[in-house]
Amino acid sequence: MSAIHAIFWDVGGVLLTNAWDRVQRMSALERFHLDEEEFHDRHEMVISSFERGKITLDEYLDRTVFYRARPFPREAFKDFMFSLSQPLTDVLNFARSLAESNKYFMGTINNESRELNLYRIEKFGLRRIFQLFVSSCFVGLRKPESGIYRLALEITQRPADECCFVDDRALNLEIAAKLGMHTIEMQNVEQLKKDFEKLGVGR
Repeated sequence: MSAIHAIFWDVGGVLLTNAWDRVQRMSALERFHLDEEEFHDRHEMVISSFERGKITLDEYLDRTVFYRARPFPREAFKDFMFSLSQPLTDVLNFARSLAESNKYFMGTINNESRELNLYRIEKFGLRRIFQLFVSSCFVGLRKPESGIYRLALEITQRPADECCFVDDRALNLEIAAKLGMHTIEMQNVEQLKKDFEKLGVGR
């Protein structure tokens, strides 16, 4: 087995809470008393463009929330969206320790809209951990499309068998594994450390 020299990480559900996944959206719908079916119908029509960086956060909100008058300001809704992002501290600290060891190239492969992605990178100090952000909003590709994993390998010029990808969703890992990357399905930090140890990471 080849030694691992590069580790790619999902962000939402691994290092941080999800930014705008179903749980977060439901929280916002309840907070602002929005109709669930109406919102989700509109959300599904634009989420691909939103996460690929084809439309801005304001354009997304124009189409999903503020297509008619609301009894609350746009900024209140946006502030609430941003407030939903929280660190998964144990995993974040572990990733930071791997980065500080200088043994591994560290990057992300994540689906995220531009404004939320940039906010999370800044808020949680991710630039101090990662050298590369292969984020859907920057590259116009989304997991589980094979192209986003190929792009990460091509940009870094790393052989797939020297790379490990960490995600919390099996489908995203299946595609990476088909390209030859080692994969870990993250459940908790102790399991993550054990699975990395099996790959010789962190020793």
